[in-house]
Amino acid sequence: MGKSTVTTKDDAQALFHSLRSAYSSTPTHLKIIDLYVLFAVFTALIQVGYMAIVGSFPFNSFLSGVLSCVGTAVLAVCLRIQVNKENKEFKDLPPERAFADFVLCNLVLHLVIMNFLG
Repeated sequence: MGKSTVTTKDDAQALFHSLRSAYSSTPTHLKIIDLYVLFAVFTALIQVGYMAIVGSFPFNSFLSGVLSCVGTAVLAVCLRIQVNKENKEFKDLPPERAFADFVLCNLVLHLVIMNFLG
């Protein structure tokens, strides 16, 4: 039983090391997008935690905030997919066009969210 625990620990360390070495070769602009996605998800989690502690009296406000964070994170993931050079599906799409789509979709998303606030 002790030997399988050591093997599992070694496997986990090897997996972590391989993921870390693969991510170190990721371009900087993709890492910035990744940080933006993590920030949006973290903000949504903070809002959910706040709602769990304090309550959700203006439920529309809570829902708008969380949906804004999640929607922005989803759009940022789509931007990351489109500007990734290794993704051959969007090879003909210039990064400027992908960013313009991201900005326009964020504008529409936040207009809908502001309308939902009431």
